[in-house]
Formats: sequence, C-alpha cells, structure tokens
Amino acid sequence: MSAQESERTSFTGTGFQGTQDYVASEELMASVNVAIALKKPLLIKGEPGTGKTMLAEAVAKALGKRLIIWNIKSTTKAQEGLYVYDTIQRLYDGQFGEEGVDDIARYIKLGKLGEAFDSDDQVVLLIDEIDKADLEFPNDLLWELDQMEFYINETKRTVKAKHRPIVIITSNAEKELPDAFLRRCIFHYIEFPDKELMEEIVRVHFPEVEDNVLKNAMDVFYEIRSIRDIRKKPSTSELIDWINALQIGGIPADRIKKALPFIGVVVKKDEDLELVKHPVR
Repeated sequence: MSAQESERTSFTGTGFQGTQDYVASEELMASVNVAIALKKPLLIKGEPGTGKTMLAEAVAKALGKRLIIWNIKSTTKAQEGLYVYDTIQRLYDGQFGEEGVDDIARYIKLGKLGEAFDSDDQVVLLIDEIDKADLEFPNDLLWELDQMEFYINETKRTVKAKHRPIVIITSNAEKELPDAFLRRCIFHYIEFPDKELMEEIVRVHFPEVEDNVLKNAMDVFYEIRSIRDIRKKPSTSELIDWINALQIGGIPADRIKKALPFIGVVVKKDEDLELVKHPVR
C-alpha cells in the first residue's frame, strides 16, 4: 500500500463517522477527519438549518469528548475567548476586606478558548457564527490558533494547550473572512440535502413515519424551496418540525398537498405564504 493510500485509509476508516442522531455525507465526514489529522480548524459554511452547529455536537459525541461552545455576537472581542481580568470584583473585594485580594490570579477568568487550551483532556471547541463579529475578530485569533497558546499579562503566565482542541468554526457568510484566516482552515460547504439524504435524516428522527406522509411532505417542501421569488427558503429543521406536526395532527397523506396543513411551520414570511398559496406559474 502506498503512503497516499495509507493516508486516505486513516482519514476514512477511523475517526468521525457520524452518529445515530446526525447523518453526515461522506464528504463532510472526510473533511472532519482531514481537519483532525492535519490539526487545523474546520470552517463550515452552509444555509441556515443545514446542521452546522449540530456537527460539533455530533463530533464530540462520536469521539467521546467534551464540547465547549463559544457563541459569537456582534460585540464579541477575541480577548474574551482567551481570558478576562475581573477588576471590578477585585475592587469590590478590596473595599470589603476580603482575603487574597493581592492574588491577581484569583480574578483571571479563562474564556472558552482558554478553557479549551487548559483542559486536561482534548475537547471539541465550537466557535459558532464567527462572521457575526467585526472584521478584525478572525485576525485577532490567528496567533492563538496557530501556536495554541496565549500570554496573560497580569500574571505573567503563558497558557499553552495541553492537548490541541478539535476546532470547528461555523459561518453564515454574512461577512467575508480574511484570507490569512482562511489559509489556516480546512473548508467545507454543507450542501443542502437532496431528497435521498433528506429522507435518511428525517427517518433518524421519525423512523415510523408513514411513507406517503413523508413523500408528500417532502414534495411540498422541495417545491416551496424551488419557488424563484421565495425570500426565506425552509430549512431541514423546519421540515422535521412540519412532519412532526403532521403526525401529531393525524393528517392523512392525501390532504398534505391539497390543504397545506400547518404550513406556518415551514413558511415564516407573509410574502412567502402568498407565493406558496397562490404560486405564479
């Protein structure tokens, strides 16, 4: 066996293979395992509802590792992921004569990235929706993600990763990420599932769903997604919710296409509802 064949086997034969609750394509599983093997962050893009965030949960579950989630907001700064120095608490303790106020280390709180570095065991770190932060945020993390360490000025301590975390980063493509950041990542775009894969995903959640209910619901779902002027295409999670509602409501399969019962579970905008109920042919 050649070295290249051996490498391919190590990427696909072990590592992440999906879970009972998370159906992943062969390409996605390969991307996860390549990122782990190359010790690089995995950057995931895709439509909302395609399972980007759930991927990190599935990887952690499949590999038996703890999941640390860093939810990014528009106001999030890279420093918060490393550590924060709680000067207010220290001042408060000083005013009330608390012991140990001179020990600055007591007031250093590790952020999510710092927590991942400081863990005694390897963890999965999810940096969720990185594109919500300002443009400098990804660049501010380059050194730490490369070197797997950072320096705490207040205590003169270097926090170095005991075990390189498995880093999964999600983006909804609201902003372009810097080229320097992209060069350091393995990239994967989660394509929206075709009908075959979607059926497999739905049956993970509802193994006993009636065949005709599933077929008719999926036909309507994909037809809605194909409408040219639709503003918000329904996602996988909305199809799953709709099928659940149809089952709970006891809706027979032959009524799904005619009556569009509980369609508000799938369609969330007034304009889209008009298009669905009165399609322009």
